[in-house]
Amino acid sequence: MRNGFRIYDTHAHLGAARHSGRTCSADEMLRAMDRGGVDRAALIPFPVVEDERAAHDEIGRAVRAHPDRFTGVACLYPFQPLAAFRTEARRCAEELGFRALKLQPQYQPLNPISPRSDFYFETALEHSFVLICHTGTGAPFALPSLFIMPARKFPGLSIVLGHAGGSVYVAEAIVAASVCPNIYIEVSSLMPHHITEVLAHIPSSRLMAGADLPESIETEFGKITGMDIPAEAKTDILWHTPRRVFDGEA
Repeated sequence: MRNGFRIYDTHAHLGAARHSGRTCSADEMLRAMDRGGVDRAALIPFPVVEDERAAHDEIGRAVRAHPDRFTGVACLYPFQPLAAFRTEARRCAEELGFRALKLQPQYQPLNPISPRSDFYFETALEHSFVLICHTGTGAPFALPSLFIMPARKFPGLSIVLGHAGGSVYVAEAIVAASVCPNIYIEVSSLMPHHITEVLAHIPSSRLMAGADLPESIETEFGKITGMDIPAEAKTDILWHTPRRVFDGEA
């Protein structure tokens, strides 16, 4: 808890990143969460790893050890053989109890509007996964507007626009969420005035927050608690929205 608000970090990476060399263990994550007043975190593999299955297993162990602190998220390379993709998605859902799937177009250049990409959204829907989509860096496939078509094609799928398109494409994220009620906006990387702009168009019941990296916890959640917005909106962004979307609880 931070300044009287429960905190749900909806964007936390665990494991070892092949592309950047970063590492973060479950114990390191817990210590960072405790320092920053974070109650719960959605654990996501880094987008480039040595062994996808091993990365999921590490998160699975963390979730089993600390079910009150962690929610598991899969991250699957879309261009592996389809049977392997579907098998690992099923394992993450049925054996590891994961609640979401992450797409990172910056490193996984899947075209969201191509019919050949439907398998990704279909798989998420089949396993009742929330689909977290990195937006912003990695354009064109990371443009928030490209998720309008799949959101309409798969209305039962909850889609979270990670980073809200960044400051450059935040207006696109607003438009996407305004025309698709199953699109949610995660506001990490935005400045407070950007978040105020988002709130002018999208209710706080469709917004959530994340840190991305442990050293950003203070900045990302401090900017929400320090904003001049109603306490109810802060509570939605920091806890109620992600708790409902990821865990099915108010």
